[in-house]
Amino acid sequence: QVQLVESGGGLVQAGGSLRLSCAASGSIHSINVMGWYRQAPGKQRELVAAVTSRGSTNYADSAKGRFTISRDNAKNTVTLQMNSLKPEDTAVYCCNVKVPGGDYWGKGTLVTVSS
Repeated sequence: QVQLVESGGGLVQAGGSLRLSCAASGSIHSINVMGWYRQAPGKQRELVAAVTSRGSTNYADSAKGRFTISRDNAKNTVTLQMNSLKPEDTAVYCCNVKVPGGDYWGKGTLVTVSS
């Protein structure tokens, strides 16, 4: 089993920044991909950004140029730096890790961007 603990959500004004962090613990032998997804009210969950163990990144078009994902393989942590936030970024953000044999989800952290 893998446990994920997220932190860093909150309320911010449009144009502001937030930093989300996720720490993985438990029976971890290797983590292939670490990423962040979000789900806004009435919408489907979508990928925001992901990073492989080798550092390759993938971003949603809406996140490119504003968000940066990074990971620390030694500490099994992943961070999402979000800048120039917009009201449409308001959502519950969930950490996801993919390991051999499955993937795990955090409980989510709420990000609210006011206009």
